[in-house]
Amino acid sequence: MNLIIMTILKRLALGVVTLFFVSLIIFSAIQFLPGDFGEAVLGQAATEETVAAFRRELGLDEPAWRRYLDWVGAAATGDFGTSFSGRASSGVDRSRPVVEMISSPLKNTLFLAGMTAIVAVPLALFLGITAALWRNSIYDRVINAATLTSISFPEFFVAYVLMLFSTLWWGLSANATGINDADASILDKAYMLILPSMTLTLVIVAHMMRMTRAAIINLLASPYIEMARLKGQSSLRVILRHALPNAWAPIATVIAFNLAYLVVGVVVVEVIFAIPGAGKVMVDSVASRDIPVVQACALIFASVYILLNLAADIIGIVTNPRLLHPK
Repeated sequence: MNLIIMTILKRLALGVVTLFFVSLIIFSAIQFLPGDFGEAVLGQAATEETVAAFRRELGLDEPAWRRYLDWVGAAATGDFGTSFSGRASSGVDRSRPVVEMISSPLKNTLFLAGMTAIVAVPLALFLGITAALWRNSIYDRVINAATLTSISFPEFFVAYVLMLFSTLWWGLSANATGINDADASILDKAYMLILPSMTLTLVIVAHMMRMTRAAIINLLASPYIEMARLKGQSSLRVILRHALPNAWAPIATVIAFNLAYLVVGVVVVEVIFAIPGAGKVMVDSVASRDIPVVQACALIFASVYILLNLAADIIGIVTNPRLLHPK
């Protein structure tokens, strides 16, 4: 079998093993959370018998290893269980499946992440390539200063500054709660997410741009680049044809990390702009000790990280097969 295909299959198998250990960590960490869900719902006035019966109903009286096997086995089939949030001491069960609870917020988060990535990734590559092409020029210094400035400010500060100027000058709405409206089209949702997308773009472009610039400049001193220049090729062709393919591995890695951040690290932005996203759901579930929702969100976020890093590894290998044969 082709060496590249074999390496990709090995990386995929490693990703599955990694996800298994991550699931163990997630389950174990949640077990060590202080307090008890049964007591939190029933209140301090509940008797021990009532709490025990409530825990038995939820399956929390089972041994930890059995609960883990039941959870991970069901999660492998896409069943994350039922939320605890609808349980009540009155005996009326208004709980919902976890998948139903997180599907809509996860779609909103992925829509915001995709909208940001469509703008941020090409912009970062363009700025990084052009800064490397004209390094040490005024253009390069301005780009570096601008990206360093944007990366120095916390995202909530960038969000509030954009909200201030956009509402005063451009008339954009800073509230994205209407994204769940059934009548809202894709364009309407994109319009509501302009400000959150701009905030995230300013936050992540600097990382990707600076890595692109550094990776290309590092390769420009290589002998094969000098040979390409001696053959009379233009600087732009040298970078795009010879330097960029060999720089894809570190660039793809930093892009993967930033795309993962767009999915799992946007809680602050979601709260500021009132976006009903997956990050906000997870934070609320931790506060209410809704264990199935917390476990599902954590496992999904971990899967996103692993998949994006696998994609970065595969892109690096495919674009530069020499990585299969390290010196």
